[in-house]
Amino acid sequence: MKPRRIPPLVADIVKAAISAVDGITFTGNSGICPVCGGHLTGYDTKRKQFAHLITASGPKTVYVDVKRFSCHTCHRFCLADNPFYPDTRIGSVIIDLCIALSMTVPVNRVPAYLAAMGILVDRSSCRLYVQSTISYYVRNNLRYMDTNSAFSIHLPHSVFLLSSLAVSADEEMRIGEGDILAACGFPSAQRAGPNRRFPLEQWTKRDDPGY
Repeated sequence: MKPRRIPPLVADIVKAAISAVDGITFTGNSGICPVCGGHLTGYDTKRKQFAHLITASGPKTVYVDVKRFSCHTCHRFCLADNPFYPDTRIGSVIIDLCIALSMTVPVNRVPAYLAAMGILVDRSSCRLYVQSTISYYVRNNLRYMDTNSAFSIHLPHSVFLLSSLAVSADEEMRIGEGDILAACGFPSAQRAGPNRRFPLEQWTKRDDPGY
């Protein structure tokens, strides 16, 4: 079955959301080591891949910079607050998109929908990110993300919030890292509210090839 045609407005919303994050540097931190509670000092800045895009001129990678800190006590490193889920290599909003789409279509079809929006995620990575993130939600009794429908396409709130930031920003009002983190629901893997557990059985049914 061919994926539903993505209306241009939906693709524009998603592209605007990703553009809001492009080139942002994340430096905020509590100053306390999450491992031992020791004092942190700045060490260096790490460039991370946030999204892989499909453009008319070819593939493009959106990067963000994340400051790295060193602990005086245990000598371990930790990153500044950033819009990534733990142990993932793409931005949380891209994974939010994967999960939101997988609520209505099997995961193996999600990459085709993303490609129609101009986002490149291979099938195996999409499945891995969706399964691991949902497992985290269920294991920790966390709320799954809210979504809104645009032309019958489910999009996560983080996409709409980031898109609004991109539209409202201008040359005199730059988008701040705090705005990005808030839009992405930072900390991304700990959305408040245990009252709406992820409907794992329903999602598993949608992923069934015979569904």
